Amino acid sequence: MIYVLALVIGIIAGLRALTAPAAMSWAAYLGYLDLDGSWLAFMGDRLTPWIFSLLALAELVSDQLPATPSRKVPVQFGARLLSGALAGASLGGGAGGALGVGLVAGVIGAVIGTLGGAAVRTRLATALGRDLPAALIEDAVAIGGAILVVGLLP
Repeated sequence: MIYVLALVIGIIAGLRALTAPAAMSWAAYLGYLDLDGSWLAFMGDRLTPWIFSLLALAELVSDQLPATPSRKVPVQFGARLLSGALAGASLGGGAGGALGVGLVAGVIGAVIGTLGGAAVRTRLATALGRDLPAALIEDAVAIGGAILVVGLLP
């Protein structure tokens, strides 16, 4: 189950790069993930969830701007892969699974979320006649999915 959740949190990273690490940081800070003694211990620090949350909010706003580049350009895609890796590793390592397997699942999920999210958003925007409603739906899916993953942690 942990590796499925790592895949899902990776998908969320593909939708919104900073929502996934923000959720995993809150999970670590609140004690749902035990990252003490690992290189990911910083995720549970008292300031880390706030920093990731502020960055995630900034991303939600900037995503609505017309000048924001596609998530499929190399820099954006790479950021989502790194985010998925960080979130997946945090989940895999902190919930009693293997950190490396969680990392790989997070990266695979990020690829799925990036490419699949872009395709779904394009179709939604076409169907709705505008991009903004599609973007807001994608925001809600990413935030709701992150909350669900944290809620399903053992």
